[in-house]
Amino acid sequence: MGTLHHHPFLIHYQGGAGDHVVQIRAGRTVRSGVGQSFWLRAGRCALAEVPTANRSHSFLLQVPSADQQNVNAQVAVTYRIEDAEAAAAHYDFGLYPREAGTDAQGMWQIDETVTRIASCTLASAIGAMPLASAISGSLESVGELLVEAFASNAQLRATGVLVVDARLMSLRPDEGVESSLRAPLLEKLQAEADRALYERRALAVERESQISENELRSKLELARKRADLVDQEGHNNRREAEEKAAADAIAAEAEARRIETIAKANEEDWKRVGGAKIANEAAYVRALAEAGPDVVRAFALKEMAHNMPSIGSLTITPDMLSEVLSTFAGSAKAGR
Repeated sequence: MGTLHHHPFLIHYQGGAGDHVVQIRAGRTVRSGVGQSFWLRAGRCALAEVPTANRSHSFLLQVPSADQQNVNAQVAVTYRIEDAEAAAAHYDFGLYPREAGTDAQGMWQIDETVTRIASCTLASAIGAMPLASAISGSLESVGELLVEAFASNAQLRATGVLVVDARLMSLRPDEGVESSLRAPLLEKLQAEADRALYERRALAVERESQISENELRSKLELARKRADLVDQEGHNNRREAEEKAAADAIAAEAEARRIETIAKANEEDWKRVGGAKIANEAAYVRALAEAGPDVVRAFALKEMAHNMPSIGSLTITPDMLSEVLSTFAGSAKAGR
């Protein structure tokens, strides 16, 4: 908002970047623009300051439906002043002269105009439909009617006001009626929630059953594999035993053949050795028979001495020695 600096007989005006000032003298506009700065003589002219920025205006309206039920409509409108001179001519934007303690009412007056246009449009549109239709599915269509009403309003065009955006935010009945209308919906939502909960529980039970079935199937498959493994191990053990038995049989047969061969060889050796020994024994017996009894006795004593245990000491008496020498001498004479 621009500022006025008062001096004796003179006033200095300094406008802002968003303030369009209109200087009027003798009913004629002598200066108009944004961001102006100038001097003026006190009491010789009037100043009007019009904001050019977008302004948002939200309000709540209550209009009756065709079945005499109140509908609460929330509206949001954004507008700006395109023609500052026209707006200054129709609305109160006076800056100077002005009584101390009073403010310009131009923006409030435009807000009232916008609210009145919206009220008339909504009353005409919602008054032609029952409550159920008004609060369900009509928000977009009624909002389009509201936009068309602002765009075609002659008063707004004449006063330099342009509606940039107009939106119907909501259409709702009174609180008591809304509660009664909401009850079936809440029951339906609760029923759907219960059904969804039941479906989730049923799905959880089904999944748990599938998990248990899969676990059982896995256990059965594991048991079958273990049985197959046991059968395979038994088959392998039997085959190993059979192969070992066959190898043992072959080894036993080979050993038997080896023993048989050795036995035959030994038998032949024994036959040869036995024959030679028998011949030797026969010759030995013949020699002993030809040698006489004394030689035989001497060989017998030799063999006896050879087979007797070793004797540490032997005591021979003179009598025994005389008898042995006599016997030996007699034998020698007989031999001659």
